[in-house]
Amino acid sequence: MPHAEIGPIAVHFPERVETNADLQAEFPHWDLGLIEEKTGIRQRYIAAAEETASDLAVAASEKLFRDYDIDRSTIDFVLYCTQTPDYPLPTTACLIQNRLGLSDRCGALDFNLGCSGYVYGLALAEGLIHSGSARNVLLLTAETYSKYIDAEDRSLRTIFGDAAAATLVRATDQATLGAFQFGTDGSGADTLMVADGGARTGDQVLKPRHRKRWKSRLYMDGPSLLSFTVVAIPKLIDDILAAAGRTLDSYHYLLMHQATRKMLEQLQTRLAVDEERLPIRLANCGNTVSCTLPILISDLRGEGKIKPGTESLLIGFGVGWSWAGCTWKETWTQP
Repeated sequence: MPHAEIGPIAVHFPERVETNADLQAEFPHWDLGLIEEKTGIRQRYIAAAEETASDLAVAASEKLFRDYDIDRSTIDFVLYCTQTPDYPLPTTACLIQNRLGLSDRCGALDFNLGCSGYVYGLALAEGLIHSGSARNVLLLTAETYSKYIDAEDRSLRTIFGDAAAATLVRATDQATLGAFQFGTDGSGADTLMVADGGARTGDQVLKPRHRKRWKSRLYMDGPSLLSFTVVAIPKLIDDILAAAGRTLDSYHYLLMHQATRKMLEQLQTRLAVDEERLPIRLANCGNTVSCTLPILISDLRGEGKIKPGTESLLIGFGVGWSWAGCTWKETWTQP
């Protein structure tokens, strides 16, 4: 039976760059030095007022097709992960299929999963390919969290950036992805949320875990998310290693969702690994939610650090609470 391979990846950022120097000029009383030390972020990209996540996803897809000479008629399925869809309905993936001129025999669906979404997307693509339902899956991640953030919100505006990534997940004879493990704890839903815009209204709307300090539609309880992560992720890694029958030392990299430097450094300490094996690469784009893993993979491929034969763990975690991980062996050769 066929398996799924992570093929080429194309990344697209909006044009506007917002640096810490820009924020310091706008808000002289903010301590951007201390914020940068904790977050590890120097700048982030911000979508234009009329620019949506699907616009970024389409641009990333067109770049993927162009740069890697991919025939769009061969795409069998579009998986689109976002928490900033164009509309509650219709499904944004259907709009993307039309804009990209893909076959009308192509499947298309949205899934809303944020920071663990890339690993979930790989699992969905693996299932479609392994079952014979598809051979070429266009896995798209795109986020514009900036749409949910008030300009004066120091806690969020300094962290999140907008981006999109397009990954071609294609059929191969080799098993390159495996030992998928998932986790969910909906009791943490009140730590990262946008409570308006859905069907739930009135007194039944989900309330923030603690006092809401900012006007942003997006609410985040950073300390609770950090506490959840440093407990759940080491357990997740143990489960993956048990399923794979391997040890942590047998993998070259632990590729993690790029949340903040502080969070990733805590995981480095818990797992007793250094930054060479658990890379931190969010300084120039911020936390791009579901896009951080494909951006990280693309960067490390470009630097020649991930090449055929490199074995890694892929780990996503966050909003929901939701977490997911798997093993990955690189088999794609960059042209």
